[in-house]
This record gives sequence, structure tokens and C-alpha cells, in this order.
Amino acid sequence: MILTRAITITGTRNTSHKPLDEYAQLFTDFLGPFATDAHFYIGGARGIDALTLLWLAGNTDAALTVVVPGTVCQQPAEARQAIARVRDRITEVVELAAPELNAAAYHARNRWMVDHSAMTIGFPLAGQLHSGTWQTLNYTRDQGKPHVVVPI
Repeated sequence: MILTRAITITGTRNTSHKPLDEYAQLFTDFLGPFATDAHFYIGGARGIDALTLLWLAGNTDAALTVVVPGTVCQQPAEARQAIARVRDRITEVVELAAPELNAAAYHARNRWMVDHSAMTIGFPLAGQLHSGTWQTLNYTRDQGKPHVVVPI
């Protein structure tokens, strides 16, 4: 029997402080070990969302679901470009059709992903203890699910 491990990815939108090769190494170290027979749920935003989507699509055979609070067209250009670039590797795009893109819509998206996953891997901005990433990690914890925290 083949078991598929469902994993939510969450992380900061602020990623310009590290070079891309450092992110590639972090993803190799912290996503790679989980990628065999995995299904990743990734928010369709800029930053960690776009970077992990591109890395997972190019370096693993994992199933990939992109989840957005409204529609893909409403996402930032960086995120739309990442989705378009690897569209043939994306298993599913989930558009939650929030009437307004605000903090509540993004939190609902994050809870949706956690509710569909067995664990969460988070990449919060180092030193920042209050963010959407931390809310997602705390929600994962409150659901009694494992979570891995990788400050960047």
C-alpha cells in the first residue's frame, strides 16, 4: 500500500535577504526528506510560496496543490508567474473565492490547507514571532499535528 503524506507549506513573503542558492539548500534539507509520496499544499503568494512551488516542481515528483484565497488572477505577479511556469506540474489549483482579499481571507486559506494536511513545514522570517506564518504554525499545533519550523 502506498501512503501519500499531505504537507502544508507556509512562510514569509520577505525573501530578498537571502540568495536563491541558500533557499535551494534549505528546501533540499527540509522539504526533500518529506517529498517521496507526498502531496504539498502551497499558498499561491510571493516569497516562500513561489520559491517552494518552483523548487518542488523542479526537484521532486510530489503532487502539488496551489491554494489561493480569491483567484489566481488576484495574486501578485511573482506568484502568478511561478504558477504559470510550472502549471504542468501542478495537480490542482484551489481558488477559495473570498469576496475580499484581507488578513481574514489569507488566514482562512491557511486553515484550509492545514485542515487538508497531516503536517506543516513553516519558513518564518527569523526574529518575527507574529505573522501569518506563525498563525498557521500555531493552528497546526492546536490541531495536534506535527510541524517543522525553519526560520529564514
